[in-house]
Amino acid sequence: MRPDTPAENVDHTAEAARLERTAGLYPEDAEALLLQAAAHLELSGDRPAASTLYDRLLSSPAALDAPHLVRALKASNLWEYGHEAEARAIIDGIRAAAPRDPAPWVIVAESLESHDELEAAEATFTEAARLLLTDVPEPPYATHPLLFGRHRVRRMLGAQHDDWDTLADALNTSPVSLDELHDPKRVWSLGSENPAELEAEISRLRAELGTFREALSRPFPVAVLHWPAGELAELVAAYPALADEYPSHETHLAVIEASLRELAASGTGNLGIVTATVPSYEAFAASEGASPGDSDLLPQYATTLAARGRAVASPPEAPTSPADASVDVTVAVWLAMLPVPAATHSRRHPSLTRMLC
Repeated sequence: MRPDTPAENVDHTAEAARLERTAGLYPEDAEALLLQAAAHLELSGDRPAASTLYDRLLSSPAALDAPHLVRALKASNLWEYGHEAEARAIIDGIRAAAPRDPAPWVIVAESLESHDELEAAEATFTEAARLLLTDVPEPPYATHPLLFGRHRVRRMLGAQHDDWDTLADALNTSPVSLDELHDPKRVWSLGSENPAELEAEISRLRAELGTFREALSRPFPVAVLHWPAGELAELVAAYPALADEYPSHETHLAVIEASLRELAASGTGNLGIVTATVPSYEAFAASEGASPGDSDLLPQYATTLAARGRAVASPPEAPTSPADASVDVTVAVWLAMLPVPAATHSRRHPSLTRMLC
């Protein structure tokens, strides 16, 4: 679904079914795709079906990238259709587990907030801030919702500003201050007959909308495709036409380093690397109706992986100059940190093999 497609024009049930089918084609991306499918089911009103998808992910034998996020989403969904006790138990478990990812904290805190559990929501936001932001000089972008949510809840509780609230104010890029955006009295201005109050509220709503759009429009990385040695050997053996593109694994790594240097030197920001696998690439080729031996497909595959959130972001010391002796070390260490695909008993699904023939 296009990000700018109005929700009322989307058949959420059909979109969820499409995403489930896509997850079958791209098992490496199944977690992200099934989470999207569950979100569509929630929007369609079929919350039990969404819970079924969350349970499917949690019971999967494959390790999840973000198990606490899945549990948080499940808890939030359960509470919305009457399963408060189970939701609370899951939320307590997440808080006890103290995940290092801010997303589960935000979801469970906002779930508590939406059910008027303001003290518990404030405590959850605060626990997360202490865990993730203590002695951190510059809060990462992903942690901003923690600080903004905490500020909002504390404003509703009438609490005095503290250091975390001051930090939230400093991070706010909206033309309207957080104190004004989070003013509990705003709801009354919507029923006001005073044109000045209504105009001020419209300005606040526009500022909030701008903030949401900015968050949604954050681009995925400009990605360079990386093949681990074993995957590259399998790829070239299966599709000899790609031997010209990949003469050797050493040459492949050298091209990656040169590409990163060139992109960084040209001022390109938000660089990343996506790790390729043969089954995933074959599935992508089949979905495009193209041959995996077509080298023109490789950049499209890299972009698709990046758009699905599979990119590892650029290292702190991005390549900037061939004269910089630290570049080789930085890139080598970065490549070593990339995930190595696990071996499987059946690398190619029979139905996929038929599609490629």
